[in-house]
Amino acid sequence: MTPSHSLRRQLIQSLVVMALGIILISVFGSYAFYALALAYLPGSISDTWIPSQVETVWIVCTVVAALAMAVFVAIRLSRRILTPLNSVAHSLREVAQGKLDARAVMDAQAQGETAQLVSDFNTMAERLQGMSSEREFWNAAIAHELRTPVTILRGRLQGLVDGVFSPSSQLFDGLLRQVEGLNRLIEDLRVLSLKESGHLELQRGRHPLAEELDSVLQVFSPRLSAQGFTLHPAIDASLQVDCDPVRIRQALMALLENALQHATPGRLTVRLEQAGELCQLSVEDQGPGLPAELAASVFEAFRRGDPSRSNKTGGSGLGLAVVKAIAEAHGGQAYCQTSDQGGSIFVIAWPG
Repeated sequence: MTPSHSLRRQLIQSLVVMALGIILISVFGSYAFYALALAYLPGSISDTWIPSQVETVWIVCTVVAALAMAVFVAIRLSRRILTPLNSVAHSLREVAQGKLDARAVMDAQAQGETAQLVSDFNTMAERLQGMSSEREFWNAAIAHELRTPVTILRGRLQGLVDGVFSPSSQLFDGLLRQVEGLNRLIEDLRVLSLKESGHLELQRGRHPLAEELDSVLQVFSPRLSAQGFTLHPAIDASLQVDCDPVRIRQALMALLENALQHATPGRLTVRLEQAGELCQLSVEDQGPGLPAELAASVFEAFRRGDPSRSNKTGGSGLGLAVVKAIAEAHGGQAYCQTSDQGGSIFVIAWPG
């Protein structure tokens, strides 16, 4: 906001102009009136304190002119101040009633603080509407993700109760996988909630991260091999990294789960390297890759590059959001780029 548009400056200028106008009318106008009266109507000037008829007319005209100027200034100021304030007040009542699409009207006369107030209110209303839409989206998405495993668990357990299914290790193994899926979903939601509230705490220190990552790769190796992936670790074993190893391990697990769900079976390269002042952990696959317009939003919660494909392969849509939350909690970032092999490289980088 520039000083020339300040509401205080406008008030001062308007009142000064009005005062000067009234002074000019009353003082200089009176000089002009008596000069003309003495020259052309000398008998019209009263010799007592009671004004003559001509002087009374002049006094009335002076008062009317001064009042007209004051009314003009008041109307001009009220349009600049009260009109946008009334618009904001009306919109506030609508927002309080749940109409989050209400917006205050920016009057052409609004300037300074009133214009800024209207702009700030509209920005706040847009954010509230966005947050409400995002909350509705999250509620629907979470309900959708919970419905499938809960339905499966209920169906299998009801089948056991009714004697439709016979107890077997294979059946219990399937139930356990559904419970593990629910547990991962709950943990992912917890991490994202902690990140949004600013309470995602890290136990940072310098660690030989290669040992932590190797343990994750050993756990995932059988599943990767079973789906046709060939794991190629490229981890600097001598690298001492400043991080929370538990969270970085959780991020790598999410990246590998993402590869299992969405990548084309083939070479899967996991790298840990130092790039300048940054430590980089990346997972590179051989396809199918992501369009450039989706690469920037793929780390958002419940955002999938190919919804139809995700419905077939599963996945909660929270894994990459957790990766981003962990990277940002370390003061870094998570991003996706196209690899030379036609696939994607998912990278988390943080000061290490």
